[in-house]
Amino acid sequence: MNHLAKLPVYFLIPGNVNSLTGGYAYDRRLLAELHQLGLHMHVIDLADSFPNPDDHALNDANVKLESLPDNSVVIIDGLAFGVMDAIARQHKNRLRLIALCHHPLALESGLPERQQQALQVSEARALAASVAVVVTSKNTARILAQDFSVPPDKITLAIPGTDKQTFALCDGKPPVLLTVATLTRRKAHDVLIDALAQLKHLPWQARFVGGENFDREWTNYLRDKVAVNELEDRIKFVGNLADISNEYLNADIFVLPSLFEGYGMAFAEALSFGLPIIAARAGAVPDLIPASAGILVPPADVNALANSLAQLLTYSTKRTQLQLGAQRAAKNLPTWADAAEIVLKLIQRVRH
Repeated sequence: MNHLAKLPVYFLIPGNVNSLTGGYAYDRRLLAELHQLGLHMHVIDLADSFPNPDDHALNDANVKLESLPDNSVVIIDGLAFGVMDAIARQHKNRLRLIALCHHPLALESGLPERQQQALQVSEARALAASVAVVVTSKNTARILAQDFSVPPDKITLAIPGTDKQTFALCDGKPPVLLTVATLTRRKAHDVLIDALAQLKHLPWQARFVGGENFDREWTNYLRDKVAVNELEDRIKFVGNLADISNEYLNADIFVLPSLFEGYGMAFAEALSFGLPIIAARAGAVPDLIPASAGILVPPADVNALANSLAQLLTYSTKRTQLQLGAQRAAKNLPTWADAAEIVLKLIQRVRH
């Protein structure tokens, strides 16, 4: 593999690659695993204002691409690439652009319709300028083919890896409900709070682990909702944690009613710890969570979510069944080495 070190491969990532989100975690592990395989990629930082760049951020991205040698292989994280359509078209014949699409930008929740339409157009144009597209789930591959006119043979599926973990005991008294997600509208913490408000008569504690700075207005709204429902002694906002393994190990049920997931790395992590799961039937979630390991409810359906939570909180036999199903599913989760090998083969194919 020594010849790989001579391959000029660049990875453009907006903001701080050490940010504690699933997308950045994917980027970090991909870089590390490719390095283990003998390929060291040159990381180039883009402005942290993506996916809402100003002219300075776009000009900076263009200057950095202009500085790269002809025929370089360049992977660009979708958080930036989806709004770099004009730049991508300018460089498409000189550079070998690979898009890394965690999920389409237009599918972020809470966007005005006009902004959604603009993102749909810009991302379709950017993807058309790439030589290949890496996606993290079959669901995203389907969406790009159907709604963004990306030819299926241009799409490479590299599912996020999941490390092997010790299974949680799931014997909490009261049961601990764990949610791991940045506080954004798409993750639907509001739906979960409303559901939990219906379950005050049952014993439980809930822990919301995830960054609170992405949308401060939404974070404040969630905190106010908890206060209004008099749940401040039962729902704890934990914030970001560099290592959340103890949160999984001490949990009894993983619950996250996201309105859309490009893949859902937190769900895979929950499976790796053998946790029974309650989630919304949205995005890639149904492809990841087998019926033997979790309960899926319609998106944004407060009553269905409350009923499913009540079922697992009330009937320990059902909870144990799903716990065992999660432990079985954990054995079949792909590794990070698997993902890196897929991406490496793509890079080699594009390079020659």
